[in-house]
Amino acid sequence: MEATSLTEDPFFNNEEQDYVEESESVNFTVSQRQLKDPIHDLIELSPRLCQFIDTKQFQRLRDIKQLGTTQYVWPAASHSRFEHCIGVAHLARKLVENLQRSQPELNITDRDIELVEVAGLCHDLGHGPWSHVWDGQFIPSVKPDSTWTHEQGSEMMLDYLIQENGIDISLEDVNFIKDLIAGEKRRCSPGEKSFLFEIVANKRNGLDVDKFDYIQRDSHLLGDPTKINVNRILQSARVIEDQICYHIKDLPQIKEIYRTRFKLHELYYNHKTAKIIEYMILDALKAVNEHLKIADKIHSKEAFCSLTDNIMHEIKISKEPELKRAQAIFRRIEKRDLYKVVEWKLVKYQYRAAVERAITASRIVEAAKAAYSPDVSPQIDITKLKDDDVIVEFTTLHHGMKERNPLDFVKFYSKMNPNKCRNAQPGDYSTVMPTTFAEVLMRVYTKESKYHYIVQAGYRSVLESFRQAQSPPTSAEAAQIATPPATEAPTSPRTTSFYNPSDNASPPDANTNKRTNSMVTSFSANEFTTVTPNYGLATPHGVGRSPGRQRTTSARKRDVQGLRDRSTSPSDGRGKSAGSGAVALLSLPAKDLSALGADGNPPVKKRKVDDAEPGLLEPVILDKGSSDGAHATGSESIIGG
Repeated sequence: MEATSLTEDPFFNNEEQDYVEESESVNFTVSQRQLKDPIHDLIELSPRLCQFIDTKQFQRLRDIKQLGTTQYVWPAASHSRFEHCIGVAHLARKLVENLQRSQPELNITDRDIELVEVAGLCHDLGHGPWSHVWDGQFIPSVKPDSTWTHEQGSEMMLDYLIQENGIDISLEDVNFIKDLIAGEKRRCSPGEKSFLFEIVANKRNGLDVDKFDYIQRDSHLLGDPTKINVNRILQSARVIEDQICYHIKDLPQIKEIYRTRFKLHELYYNHKTAKIIEYMILDALKAVNEHLKIADKIHSKEAFCSLTDNIMHEIKISKEPELKRAQAIFRRIEKRDLYKVVEWKLVKYQYRAAVERAITASRIVEAAKAAYSPDVSPQIDITKLKDDDVIVEFTTLHHGMKERNPLDFVKFYSKMNPNKCRNAQPGDYSTVMPTTFAEVLMRVYTKESKYHYIVQAGYRSVLESFRQAQSPPTSAEAAQIATPPATEAPTSPRTTSFYNPSDNASPPDANTNKRTNSMVTSFSANEFTTVTPNYGLATPHGVGRSPGRQRTTSARKRDVQGLRDRSTSPSDGRGKSAGSGAVALLSLPAKDLSALGADGNPPVKKRKVDDAEPGLLEPVILDKGSSDGAHATGSESIIGG
């Protein structure tokens, strides 16, 4: 049977071919469709919303991770800004429709619902690679004078999306959407309903659909799902006094939102490994910026549209020699050869300014070099330790309103008085509450593991100087204190005050007249992070073991013979041999001790040292006639009795 060509087939005539060719450049109106979401189940996507979704500007969000580097610790938390934005749009429509049904007197129009939904959909269009790594760290580090934010990027990308895809929308509506994303009236008509600006970005108390979605979505994909009933909260919402309020019986749910926010930041978003990889990616981006000029792309809508997490892959496969340093950093991430946490400490929020002035990378490096001893770390070339090798990080962990109780900014109503609202008072809800609502997480990192011990020693030296400084002054004395500039080391650390009248911290009660215990505690070393001098060193004996100076057999024999000679020297009258025999003995490897079996040697008690090689014994020299270690002499590393 003779085959029929496609052009001869009646289903593929010339007229039909013309239709297919034209359809490639025509954006046809789509019908209503549904999306299956793991958090909100079926989400209805209107034809109008799909006009925004089916664009390269919005589809770009598929390649930007919602939680940045957190997926390196929790692999399932690899969701993107794409699904988060669709979830926010869904909740935004749901909330406004509920208000429209329950309070018709608000005169909420279909236009209001549509534009609030679009604002929820487009609120994260301006995020760069790895989300907040880009706008929160990279841009400020390479453009310190720039005030650019991802919200500004969202406005730029929204304009680009509308213009390139020919979406029919008025300038007034575009300005309204932008102000809804910002959470405040700036360019829209003054007549727009004020409560609508609390839906996508609530500047009053942080209760918005953006938070409702990411708390549920992130918790679920991190493997720690929350029990918060967001649907109940949305149904509880009511507009009173031109702001969104909630039923008093739903206060526990509201409180749980704030508590969960704190937990997510404490346990997940600021996990040490995720933060370390953030800093490594940051260094890689900074290394390529001079060559690729990627930071300048924030001012070009076309260039920014192509900027996603995929930049890592593009750098990896590049043959350009200018990208070698960044490629080396990315290889370290793949091999899990990461920067190291040297120290961490939680500090009271009101002391943040004082801590930041006290602990800086330059001071740590300066102190490390001053305290360095080649006898302790002979493998380290201390002259190569630079300020850039140390990272000092301060992160504020809070419940949403910094040091304030966020519930103080939420108004509630009751079933008996649905049109009257007020703040909840103590006794209206559980009195089992945090005593403080914010704290500062301080971490010190080193980029090279070989510097771990030295950087820690430098940090603790700086810390000790400030810990011993005078306590904050009384109110009368505060005005007389001259605080050194943050860029200058104080000439006398022991007399430098932590307190600065410009800080948020209140001076202590004048009647106490004593050092504040909490301040002293904040500036004490973290014993859980203490390491030994050989920590992080790669040696023939294995990582973390100090090789010391290799000594020949003949040299060890000479040491043994010398000890025998000294051990038979005249006694000092206290039962010990004169000279340095006991001290020298402590420095000998355990295998040399077997040669000291002749009569007249000091009694030796052998004990294992925790951080030594398996089987390595370190001796403790005892006084004549002593049977315990109460009078043991030697270094502090020897275990006492």
